[in-house]
Amino acid sequence: MFEMIPRAMNPFYDIDQLTRSFFGETPVRAFNTDVTDNGSSFTLAAELPGFSKEDISIDINGDQLTIQAHHKSENDQKNGNYLRRERYYGSYSRSFDISEIEADNITAAYENGVLKLELPKKNAVVPTSRRLEIH
Repeated sequence: MFEMIPRAMNPFYDIDQLTRSFFGETPVRAFNTDVTDNGSSFTLAAELPGFSKEDISIDINGDQLTIQAHHKSENDQKNGNYLRRERYYGSYSRSFDISEIEADNITAAYENGVLKLELPKKNAVVPTSRRLEIH
């Protein structure tokens, strides 16, 4: 939005240029996630609008769950009377600790731009107490 305002009238010009020089023309964007505690499980909802199911991967490595989404860049030139068109391409990634989750029972569904993971909790191990006999 600020690119269309002349530099003299744009108080954010220098910050915008610094950000672009560091991150490139398309800024790094993270996707939003919500985690809900359902008692015996967690629900993780990740907002990934504009992605197809094939663009999303979920990997488990030990106690780490990683969600990655990748927009494929298309270099097609659209003709028309556009003043400005914005499309962001790139990779997005978030990792989560799943040490308290039954990793083998995680399920995932993707609908209307929202990826939902059901993360069942591990059964709590109740510590037992006992008395040791002294020899």
